[in-house]
Amino acid sequence: MRHGRPQWAGGRMSAAVDPAAAAPVAAIDCGTNAIRLLIASVDGAGHLHELVREMRIVRLGEGVDATGAFSQAALARTFAACEEYADLIAHHRVRASRFAATSASRDVSNREAFIAGVQARLGVAPDVISGTEEAELSFLGAVRGLRQAPPAPVLVVDIGGGSTEFVLGSREDDAWRLDDSMSVDVGCVRMTERHLHGDPPTGQEIARVAADLNGALDQVQARMPIEQAAGLVGLAGTVTTVAAMAMDLGAYDADLLHGAVITAAQVSDVTGRLLAMSREQRAALPFMHPGRVDVIAGGAMVLDAVMRRTGQAEVIVSECDLLDGIVYRLVQ
Repeated sequence: MRHGRPQWAGGRMSAAVDPAAAAPVAAIDCGTNAIRLLIASVDGAGHLHELVREMRIVRLGEGVDATGAFSQAALARTFAACEEYADLIAHHRVRASRFAATSASRDVSNREAFIAGVQARLGVAPDVISGTEEAELSFLGAVRGLRQAPPAPVLVVDIGGGSTEFVLGSREDDAWRLDDSMSVDVGCVRMTERHLHGDPPTGQEIARVAADLNGALDQVQARMPIEQAAGLVGLAGTVTTVAAMAMDLGAYDADLLHGAVITAAQVSDVTGRLLAMSREQRAALPFMHPGRVDVIAGGAMVLDAVMRRTGQAEVIVSECDLLDGIVYRLVQ
């Protein structure tokens, strides 16, 4: 069961809980670009019942690729979001919480300051999870959350700010099995900070991103037969924003986007249009989250490159991801 969501950060949302569902749990995902919260319960049939889903763009990984450390401003933005989330968690009287920190938190020299600050505000220490676990949790959330099962074997791609996770899974006796996974250090923030400095980006800048992506995909293909997947599922804000543009939405609508199918031609077209736009033009798009304006073109290039390399004709959009996977694991 899915419920309507706020367009983006700021809206508090609650929904009726199935009486068969257990007390809620809280999952927090802190990545390079955003920190997100899901408070939900799971009933006896394994269905997730969403109470709160929130996102704040805090850009925790700002500058990490160059400096190797979190800036004080980025930590302050992240800790402020943690304080907001602590109030929501207390209000819903959750029985368990998990805070998963991903790509940026693996790379920094001042990780202990981040961990201490989160624990002081939320009462739980962040788990700085590996790329492998991030991929596994994203796969679990994505495939269980779709209304219709995707074709198998399926490739799930989670495009984050600092990294992208690739997961191959198969289906046997109506149960999904994860076959292999890999994380590579290409994401919307990392590609933008490293290369896309023009407004709009220059052809040379775009070519440098393409070279980085080709190298990363060479690494993935050396380990995983991603081109053999029968279906592709895309996760996270890059994919949903590209889909919103392909669908010409007048506003961001999570329920319309969840399960939508976007063709490779549409992804290529949207990527080209985003790269040709100025920052002001991207900001004016009615579905664009303010925190994605600067980095969406770099993220779109990642999705476009994946589809070209795998030969996939279409991508299934999922609004369920790592957060949902954490919830499922917490209640097991």
